[in-house]
Amino acid sequence: MPFDSSAVARVMTIAGTAFLAAFLLLPLWTAILRRLKIGKSIRSSEHAPVMAQMHRNKAGMPTMGGLVIWGTVLALVLIYRAACYFNIPYVCQLSFFSRAQTRLPLGILAAAGMIGLLDDWLNIKKIGPRGGGLRMRYRLISYAVVALLGAWWFYTRLEWDFLHVPFAGTFHIGWLFVPVFVFITVATSFSVNETDGLDGLAAGPLIAAFGAMAMISWSQGRVDLATLCAAIVGALAAFLWYNAPPATVFMGDTGSMSLGSVLAVVAIITNTALLLPIIGLPFVIESASVLLQIFWKKVFKRKLFLSSPIHHHLEAIGWAESKIVMRTWIVSIACATVGVILAFADPTR
Repeated sequence: MPFDSSAVARVMTIAGTAFLAAFLLLPLWTAILRRLKIGKSIRSSEHAPVMAQMHRNKAGMPTMGGLVIWGTVLALVLIYRAACYFNIPYVCQLSFFSRAQTRLPLGILAAAGMIGLLDDWLNIKKIGPRGGGLRMRYRLISYAVVALLGAWWFYTRLEWDFLHVPFAGTFHIGWLFVPVFVFITVATSFSVNETDGLDGLAAGPLIAAFGAMAMISWSQGRVDLATLCAAIVGALAAFLWYNAPPATVFMGDTGSMSLGSVLAVVAIITNTALLLPIIGLPFVIESASVLLQIFWKKVFKRKLFLSSPIHHHLEAIGWAESKIVMRTWIVSIACATVGVILAFADPTR
């Protein structure tokens, strides 16, 4: 897309506004959570002895911080949309709501965020197995329900049935698009959720991934979508201020589930779904370690890792939490950069 200084200013303004709003709201939200004693429940030592031992000091830490991330983005959308409705000059120009680019991602953001909020609440109240929260199978089902809604919208309303294979071309796959969409969304949501286990571990890679998607969207002329990604980056950066080690608030499932789902949808819209495993490689490694651990215990009747996901294994063998987080951020930035380069170099896009 040709350089447009006004469009760049618009994107930066919205990203900055999202950062400032979330930065100011998070201390207030954290104070409310503390007052209401809404804090993280750690899985019982019976089911996760290594993790419970290492993270016992995190019990009771305010969670549901992700609500501020996606809530800020949705609030900005509504404010700017209202400004257009009432014909308020200048403010209306900041609106980034559009049917073709951002309506579905915003809907997924809200729907997945609410389901994650429910899971967080069950965890806080210790309702459910292993100290509270939804069972893994129910989490996956909830991810799939949200994904099916998105797939239905793409396939029936937008008549979207194609998949882009980098450096090979774009192929129409008909009704197979629906299960492909569901798999990508569920896998991404699950992976981000599993990564959110240390202070700042999920927020850093999410900033890198959404930053990459913003650049790719911009290059394709999808300015509203790029603006949405920039708004999420701004809100995430504000959250990271309070979530960086040592954290004062956790993202919770309401953050990881909503942001993971939206990341997948943005990748599909920009035809970079098959580049997403590169852009978000740390998420892939985290979820793969969980699946490998389950497989190893089922087949070989013993653990492959001392604890899973892999960041808990690294803790168990002596890595400091800050070292794991910082190195994950470095890998995330490198992978996101490679993903953007591949997207730009693809002659078939």
